[in-house]
Amino acid sequence: MACLLLLAFGSVMGQSSQKVFTQDIDNFWVAFDSIQTTKDEQKQLRLINQYYIAKGTPGLKAFMKVRNYTDKRWVKLINRFPKFWKSIRPNTLAVKSKVAEIEKSLVKLKTLYPSLKEAKMYFTVGGLNSGGTIHNGKVLIGCEIATGTKETDVSEFKSNWLKGVFKNQSLENIVILNIHEYVHTQQRGGRPKNLLARALKEGACDFITELVIGKPMQNSYIVYGRKHEEELKKQFRKEMFGKAFYHWMFNGSSARKMADLGYFMGYTICKSYYKQARNKQAAIKAIIELSYSNGRAVEDFLAQSKYYQKPIDKEALMKEYKDKQPVLAGIAPFNNNDKQVSVSHKKLIIKFSQAMMTDGYSINYSRKGKAAYPGVEKPQFTKDQKSLVLNIDLKPNKEYEFVISNRSFLSKEGFPLPKNYKIRFKTGAKPD
Repeated sequence: MACLLLLAFGSVMGQSSQKVFTQDIDNFWVAFDSIQTTKDEQKQLRLINQYYIAKGTPGLKAFMKVRNYTDKRWVKLINRFPKFWKSIRPNTLAVKSKVAEIEKSLVKLKTLYPSLKEAKMYFTVGGLNSGGTIHNGKVLIGCEIATGTKETDVSEFKSNWLKGVFKNQSLENIVILNIHEYVHTQQRGGRPKNLLARALKEGACDFITELVIGKPMQNSYIVYGRKHEEELKKQFRKEMFGKAFYHWMFNGSSARKMADLGYFMGYTICKSYYKQARNKQAAIKAIIELSYSNGRAVEDFLAQSKYYQKPIDKEALMKEYKDKQPVLAGIAPFNNNDKQVSVSHKKLIIKFSQAMMTDGYSINYSRKGKAAYPGVEKPQFTKDQKSLVLNIDLKPNKEYEFVISNRSFLSKEGFPLPKNYKIRFKTGAKPD
C-alpha cells in the first residue's frame, strides 16, 4: 500500500510539517511483480508506465529528468538482474521504518545549523547508478543503491562497483545518505570551477553528516581514505586546481582502486577546518555556505583549514600538473578530420605523448552513436603503451566519429588527458 509519511516537527523546522515520500517504492514493486507475468517487452513497458511512472511522485519525475531514466531502462534492468532485485527488495521496503530516525537527524541538523531550510525528501527506486541527488530543493534517493549491504547479491554484475559500494553499507545508510543530500539543498555558491571546490562541496556533506550521527563515517571511500591518506594527500595536492573531476569523483565504473576519493579529500579538509576553529557553529555555517564558484573563497578556506602545513603555490602546481598531463599526439595512417580516407585501411592507431595506463579505459561514442564508430574489436595498446590500436571496418562515403575521453584515459603516472578528443574522418568512394 502506498504510504505518505509526514514528519510533524514544524516547531523545530519553522514550518507546519516536513514531508517524506516513500510511495514510489511500493509502486515500483507493484510494477515489478506485474512485469514478471509476461515476456512481451511492449507489455512490460506498458506495465512500468502504468504502475510506476504514471503514479510517480514529483520526486520520481525529477529523478528521471536529472538521471535520464526511461521506461526502457527500468524494464531492461528488471529483466537482466533478477537475483539482485530479489535480494534488495526487503531493504528498500525497510525505508519506511527509518523515518523516525530521519526526523531525529534533521532535528539535530537544525541544532547544528539554525539556518536550515525545509526540503522535501523522496525515496524512489532508480536506475542502478545513483544513490542520491538533489533537484530544485528536493532530496532524491535511489533506494536500490542506498539500501544495498554486503549481503546484497551482486553476482550478476560484471563491474565490482556495487560490491565496493555495498561493502561497508548497512541499512543505516538510508539516514546517512538522506542527511548528505539534505545538506546539498542548503549549499550556496554556484558551480565548482576546479577539483578542490568540487571535492569540498561533496566532502562538506559527509562531514556535516558525521557531526549529525555522532560517530565516524564508514563509507567505503572514507574507510579506504583513512588508510591511504598521506598518499592521497600528496596526489590531491598536485591535481586540486585542475578540472579532472572524474579522476577523483563520480567514477564508480572506472576507478582502478576505489571510487569517489575526492569525497574523502573534501571531507578531510572540512574536518581539519572544523577542528582548528574556535567557534564550532560558525565553522559549520562556513562549511555549508562556502561559495564554491568563488576561487579565492575556496582557496582561503583551504588555507584556514591548515590541512596542508606548507603554503600552496597555485601557479607552480598548475604548471607542474599541466606539464605532466598526456595529450593526444595524433592518429595514423591518416590524419584526424581527413575527408577522403581509403576504406582499405584495417587499423587505426591513436598516439599519445606518454605511456598510458592500459586497463580501465573506454572509448565513447559521439552524439552520432554506435553507427559512427569504426572499431570491430576491443582496442589494444602497443608494448610501449603509447599507442592504442583499433581494428576497423570502413564503409565507403561514410562519416566516422568517436571520443577519446579524459574521464578514462590516464598516463602511466596517473594524470588524465586535459580534455576530450574527438576523432572524426570521412571515407571516400570504394576503390576499383
